[in-house]
Amino acid sequence: MAHHDLFARRSSGVLLHITSLPGPQGSGDLGPGARHFVDWLASAGQTLWQILPLSPAGPGNSPYQSVSAFAGSPLMVDLDDLVRLGWLPWIAPQGFDQHRCDFERLTPYRMNCLRQAWDGFNQHASEVCRNELAAFCEQQAHWLDDYALFMVLDERHGGPWSRWPAALARREAPALAAVREQATHALGFWRFVQWRFWVQWQRLRSYAHERGIAIVGDAPIFVAHHSADVWAHAAEFLLDEQMEPHVVAGVPPDYFSPTGQRWGNPLYNWEAMAHHGYRWWKDRLAHLFGQVDVVRLDHFRGFETHWEIPASEPTAVAGQWRHGPGLAFFEAVQEELGPLPIIAEDLGLITPAVTALREACGFPGMRILQFAFGSGPANPYLPHNLERHTIAYTGTHDNQTTVGWWANAPVGEKAAALAYFGHGIETEPHWTLINALSMSVANTLVVPFQDVLGLDTRHRMNTPGLATGCWEWRFNWSQVNHEPAERLLAMTQAHGRCQQG
Repeated sequence: MAHHDLFARRSSGVLLHITSLPGPQGSGDLGPGARHFVDWLASAGQTLWQILPLSPAGPGNSPYQSVSAFAGSPLMVDLDDLVRLGWLPWIAPQGFDQHRCDFERLTPYRMNCLRQAWDGFNQHASEVCRNELAAFCEQQAHWLDDYALFMVLDERHGGPWSRWPAALARREAPALAAVREQATHALGFWRFVQWRFWVQWQRLRSYAHERGIAIVGDAPIFVAHHSADVWAHAAEFLLDEQMEPHVVAGVPPDYFSPTGQRWGNPLYNWEAMAHHGYRWWKDRLAHLFGQVDVVRLDHFRGFETHWEIPASEPTAVAGQWRHGPGLAFFEAVQEELGPLPIIAEDLGLITPAVTALREACGFPGMRILQFAFGSGPANPYLPHNLERHTIAYTGTHDNQTTVGWWANAPVGEKAAALAYFGHGIETEPHWTLINALSMSVANTLVVPFQDVLGLDTRHRMNTPGLATGCWEWRFNWSQVNHEPAERLLAMTQAHGRCQQG
C-alpha cells in the first residue's frame, strides 16, 4: 500500500484541542477563538493543526470514551453563531474560568443555551435554514437517526443501555417506532445540534485550508459500551446474553503500570465485522475524512493483536493477546476509500509484527522525544535515529509538558539529555527539544501548544490512569506574547518546513 503524499514533504504543526481554546463560554469552541488560532498558526509558518477527537466527551470528560464515534461534541458548538442567526437571545458573560474547562458548570449551561436555540429555530428559522437542516438529516441518517434516538433514551433511562427496557435495548421495531412518534421534538434537538456543529466545523476547516493549514484528527480505536454505536451494532461487538461486554479492552502491565490499564471498552467482534465487509469502520473513517485531512489512528497495535481482559477482572493483569483483523482490514478500507493519510499511533509495547503491519500499510508511526533518554544512543526516538517517513513529537496529550518532564526527569534521564543537547536544555528545555526535532530528517513535526509556550506540568492535558481533573486545560492569549510565533517561524523556515507559495 502506498505512502500518502501529505507526509512526503517537510512540514510542522501544533497539537491543541478545541476545548483548550480561549472564549467566553467556559470552553473553547468553533467560534472566533478557533479562527484566531488558525491565524496564529499561519503567522508561525505552521501547516498542520492536530486536535483530539471531536466526539462528545464521556466519563471523566475524556474524548476517548464517547457516546458516539460519529457525532460532534455539543459543547464545541459556537453559541455566538446561534445568537447571530436570531435563534438564541444575547448571552451575558458568565464569568467562567479562563484557564480550565469547568465541565460541571459549563455543560448544563451550554446544553441549556442549545435547547433555547432549538426553540428559537422552531419559531424563527427561515425556509432556507429548515431545508438545510432537513438535507443534512437525510444525508447523515445512517448514523444520526440512531444517535438521536440513543440520546433521547439516555435522557429517559440513563446508562448503560443494556439495562433499558428489553424492547428498547434489543431495538425491537415497534418499540423504536413508538419513541420516534412521541419524541419528535426531542429527537429534532439532537439532530439540530449536530447540524450546527457540522456547518460550523466545515467553515472552520475551510478557513484553515485558505491559510494553508491541514487538520489532523483523531480516531479512538475503541468506543464506549454506553454508546449509540454499540447499541445500534451490538452483533459487531463481543457482548454476552445480557448485552454486556464479557471481555474488555486495555493494555497489559508495563513500565508505566504494574497492573496494566483496564480501559473497559467492549472489543470488536472482528469476524462479524469482516462478514459485513467492515461496513461500520468504512462509514466511520469516511465520515471522519469528511471532517479532517489526516487521521491519527489511536492504539494502532490493536489491529494486529489486542489485549483481551475478562470483564469480571478488576485489573488488566489476567488478560490475553488476541489477533486483530490485520492487513485485510486496511486493504478493505483502502479499496473503498482510496489511500488514506493515516498516522499510526504505535506507542507502548510494539512487536515486530505491529511494525510490519504499519509498514505494509505505508503509515508513518509516532516518535516521542521525551521517551528517548536513558537507554543509550540506539534509542529509536533520538533525533539522529529518526526516519523521514515518521511523525516526531516532543510529547503528546498524554505526556507531561516538556518543561514539566525536564523538571521531574529521573537523574539518569536528565544526564543523558544534558549530554545529548548541551547546557541549553537547562534554561530552555522546550525550545531545545523542538529545535532538535525540527532539524531532524523526520518529515513531519507536531508540538503540543503547551511546549511552544514553555508551560510547566500544571498545564498538561491528560494523565493516563487518572480519572478526574484531566482534559480541562485552557490557555488565554495573555499567555502568548509575540516571541513563540516568531521563533517557530524562523525555525520552520531555516529547517525547510515552510510551504513556499
